[in-house]
Amino acid sequence: MVKRSCPSCGPEPGGEEKKGRGNPISFQLFPPELVEHIVSFLPVRDVVALGQTCHYFHEVCDAEGVWRRICRRLSPRLREQGSGVRPWKRAAILNYTKGLYFQAFGGRRRCLSKSVAPLLAHGYRRFLPTKDHVFILDYVGSLFFLKNALVSSTLGQIQWKRACRYVVLCRGAKDFASDPRCDTVYRKYLYVLATREQPGVVGTTGSRACDCVEVYLQSSGQRVFKMTFHHSMSFKQIVLVGQETQRALLLLTEEGKIYSLVVNETQLDQPRSYTVQLALRKVSRCLPHLRVACMASNQSSTLYITDQGGVYFEVHTPGVYRDLFGTLQAFDPLDQQMPLALSLPAKILFCALGYNHLGLVDEFGRIFMQGNNRYGQLGTGDKMDRGEPTQVPYLQCPIALWCGLNHSLVLSQGSDFSKELLGCGCGAGGRLPGWPKGSASFVKLHIKVPLCACSLCSTRECLYMLSSHDIEHNPSYRDLPASRVVGTPEPSPGAGAPQDPGGAARACEEYLSQIHSCPTLQDRMEKMKEIVGWMPLMAAQKDFFWEALDMLQRAAGGGGPGPPPPES
Repeated sequence: MVKRSCPSCGPEPGGEEKKGRGNPISFQLFPPELVEHIVSFLPVRDVVALGQTCHYFHEVCDAEGVWRRICRRLSPRLREQGSGVRPWKRAAILNYTKGLYFQAFGGRRRCLSKSVAPLLAHGYRRFLPTKDHVFILDYVGSLFFLKNALVSSTLGQIQWKRACRYVVLCRGAKDFASDPRCDTVYRKYLYVLATREQPGVVGTTGSRACDCVEVYLQSSGQRVFKMTFHHSMSFKQIVLVGQETQRALLLLTEEGKIYSLVVNETQLDQPRSYTVQLALRKVSRCLPHLRVACMASNQSSTLYITDQGGVYFEVHTPGVYRDLFGTLQAFDPLDQQMPLALSLPAKILFCALGYNHLGLVDEFGRIFMQGNNRYGQLGTGDKMDRGEPTQVPYLQCPIALWCGLNHSLVLSQGSDFSKELLGCGCGAGGRLPGWPKGSASFVKLHIKVPLCACSLCSTRECLYMLSSHDIEHNPSYRDLPASRVVGTPEPSPGAGAPQDPGGAARACEEYLSQIHSCPTLQDRMEKMKEIVGWMPLMAAQKDFFWEALDMLQRAAGGGGPGPPPPES
């Protein structure tokens, strides 16, 4: 008989009184290598749970030897453990949690499906759906080409299946991009930023690693164009902006500088050789002290986030400028690359850029939205445009944020570590599952979210979610100081507690007025459901109120049960 015994726990009470069971043996009497070998055969979920039972098993289950065996079992073809403080544990968890999930908006079956998982992939870092297929980049620079194909079902029927087969498109990739528009029908080419070994110059031996941009046809994976840069220039990110005939490639260097070059996509498939000019972008020429950390772009604008959390904007068309800022006063059509600084109260960590609206997330986990709000895509509870960043007060600490043509999505995590997907804006075409009429505030969508979902993307036909957990790159938000909480007045000597923090009473009065203006009971119920989505409540509280309102609506004998409540 083998018994777990922890020195800090002492002997089991009443152990001497148990008869006929023999003498218990402590696990600590076994060699540590044997215990680690036994533990390594457990599933990853059980290893994590076992490590939370006591201090002894925490040390055993956290040993790199255990995770090395688990990693080799999960990915037999992985030869290197990667980098980091805990390389084997990181590699094992990356490969255990990797997955690409999607849900089609049309058709009879509207359930979450999982794509084929490339055995050679070392975790999933980024993905991008194109017109016909999906591309995935892993953590060692391998870019995979996931194909849609006709396959035979279990009943012998031929059906079209999404992302069911894969090939390796290229290796040594750093980043990739395609047409920045939300509609995947425009994504004809895939631009891959990669590192390639180039032969040395005449009279020298050896080769040099040079960065290059390779262009592939998304339909077949055939390479049609390649441009190579000098070995002294090292890039880490690529984004596209502009029309097909004047496609600008923006390249971010390791030093935080932006370079750009222009190509004509309509001539890429013609077999010829020509030279393109690489020039320093105006944001790096006019503001040389800035060190850009990341970029985001759409067809007519580009957003830069610096290493200090500042945000700078380029807007290239007057229509988008008016939607984003509400005026054309500072727009200069002759100098469209002039960067505009956004006024923000804190350091920005990441962003999402749609066609004519954007979202920003700061270091305190607050979400700020700006731009066109015709369909309620800013989630502010109304349909008024915002010419400056406006906080969405009832959402905090998102995992991912995505802005599309006229709707927005937020991936959030509850206190029990469960994930949920919230959306706002236009619901046409099923893009907001469960809310076909859309919503002017963020509401919980009727979709099951994977436990380790970390990023998302929505197209006209499908919603994609990438699952991957990196133990060394978890977003950590700071606690907001009490003096900076929205609606909290500055304390003054002799002043008591604030009577109405944040204007909650005024907001409730406005809600009651809106409910009172509804002509029928059914309209009042629907308005109340909408108001529940606006209020800064926890997800469980919103689910409770939505379910209770549905019960009351059915009991009142209204016209139909209404939309089903979101899954709890």
